[in-house]
Amino acid sequence: MYAPHGAASHWAEISNLLQSWGSPGILMLSLLDSVGLPIVGGVDALLIAVAMRQPRQAYFAAMCAIAGSILGSLVLFVIARRGGELLLEKHIRGQRGTRLHAWFEEYGLLTVFIPALSPIPLPMKIPVFCAGALNVRISYFAGVLLVARTLRYFGLAYLGSHYGPDTRDFLRTHIWAILATTITLGLLAVGIIHLMRQRSGGQVEEAVREK
Repeated sequence: MYAPHGAASHWAEISNLLQSWGSPGILMLSLLDSVGLPIVGGVDALLIAVAMRQPRQAYFAAMCAIAGSILGSLVLFVIARRGGELLLEKHIRGQRGTRLHAWFEEYGLLTVFIPALSPIPLPMKIPVFCAGALNVRISYFAGVLLVARTLRYFGLAYLGSHYGPDTRDFLRTHIWAILATTITLGLLAVGIIHLMRQRSGGQVEEAVREK
């Protein structure tokens, strides 16, 4: 994605600062990213950089990224829960928002799991708002997010600590395999959801949502 030279330079300065902070910097960046600030790819890049420079701290840095992501997402979740569907309507105006809302109604927390896991940036804010406004149980929401972020960030920490400077080349050359794995997991989850719906007659949705 193209960014003006000034913005790119500003981000480089922030990135260098947070990188010098190590794991606490990742915690802060992932928290800011998850509350809705536009930091596309920032957490991933910073985690890889820290894992490359400090391999022994790679998995602790991943845990910081996971913690920041969950905390930030819970902030949006609670805001949406308190604002209800009235607040949700303000965030789903437009064709894209309406489509994401419809997907959430159809597939539930799967619309949170896939973008949280995917190596390609996908919208997270609206699915999180949907989960909060539509009374999804906070334990289910946090659990799904925890699984997805753990797979993603521990994977990046492993790559950064083992491949070092070649990590980005590895990701570029294997991006389709990684994406295919993500899609496969998503399709598997869709199949499980449909199977559970057929057997339960809609009781699955009632269990996931608070009454």
